[in-house]
Amino acid sequence: MVSINGNQRQPERPFELLRPDRAVGIVGYGAYIPRYRLPAAEVARIWTGGLGGVPVTEKAVAGPDEDVTTMSIEAARNALARAGIDPKMLRAVWVGSESHPYAVKPTSTIVAESIGTTASIQAADWEFACKAGTEAVQASIGVIGSGMASYTLSIGMDTAQSRPGDALEYTAASGGAAFILGPAEEAVAVYQGSYSFVTDMPDFWRRADELYPSHGERFTGEPAYFNHTLSAASKLMEMMGTTAADYTHAVFHQPNVKFPERAAKTLGFKEEQYKTGLLADQVGNVYSGSCMLGLTAILDAAQPGDRILMVSYGSGAGSDAFDLIVTDRITQVRGRAPFTRDYIARRVVIDYATYCRYRGLLRD
Repeated sequence: MVSINGNQRQPERPFELLRPDRAVGIVGYGAYIPRYRLPAAEVARIWTGGLGGVPVTEKAVAGPDEDVTTMSIEAARNALARAGIDPKMLRAVWVGSESHPYAVKPTSTIVAESIGTTASIQAADWEFACKAGTEAVQASIGVIGSGMASYTLSIGMDTAQSRPGDALEYTAASGGAAFILGPAEEAVAVYQGSYSFVTDMPDFWRRADELYPSHGERFTGEPAYFNHTLSAASKLMEMMGTTAADYTHAVFHQPNVKFPERAAKTLGFKEEQYKTGLLADQVGNVYSGSCMLGLTAILDAAQPGDRILMVSYGSGAGSDAFDLIVTDRITQVRGRAPFTRDYIARRVVIDYATYCRYRGLLRD
């Protein structure tokens, strides 16, 4: 043990493993998914005459009065209801997204004031393509684990963009999730450890003056998605001394259905382990909120003692992997807010013209 300023420091750990000195967990969680759904077959009808396969059945579409800010507020209120804390106890509000409504003006300050936090708070917007939300989670673990704060709010939320007629249009969706992190003794799920893996991988990008993102087509899967997702997951399991058999559930970033299924099977997971959190077929790819939204669906069904592996992916590129264990408190709090699958069930199907109007695709 090493003493610094009279405080006992924990023994050295492998530098790759991220594990705070003070145990941290998810105290409250909440999801939000808009009610409108655009069937993938409707996109195919417009652009291919209905020919060819589709990567998902349908995707969630934000309404004309919804954006990342409004959806983040709804998810945050659900998380607060489950956490059962006064919002003034939050010391940080962080919103991860690649579709913030303003280029210069934070989403986080609007969310913080709307849910009733104090002005004496740290607020910031996070960006890292589709893993902006889990970047905020990693930061929350560090802030709470260091003792700087008792509670923080981390959100992953998007109204995902896609060029009309592009392959992304089938899946680029709206929605996400919010997590309130806090002391492990109050948590519904406790972080056992985490790991981040990043490289400079230009598989998906959008310059500031461009309306729609560009992508490397098949390159976005191999080596981009699979290299980072599998590397992060396998390294974390190696450091934790676990295998796929040690986990009850696993959830991965979901740009479509095939990618997370392949990643799970490559790592040795069975369908019953990853199917609960696999929502892409009904919701689409909600970008920054993808695996976080899947985790909320898992927490809605999990039992005390269940172990969960969560792995995000963000183009550019990187993955965050988390190992969690569900606590007894889960049975006390999850009924305090709508379940994730309640949002999935309250669907209203729209056609392509309505989708264009709602998403502002009709331009002069």
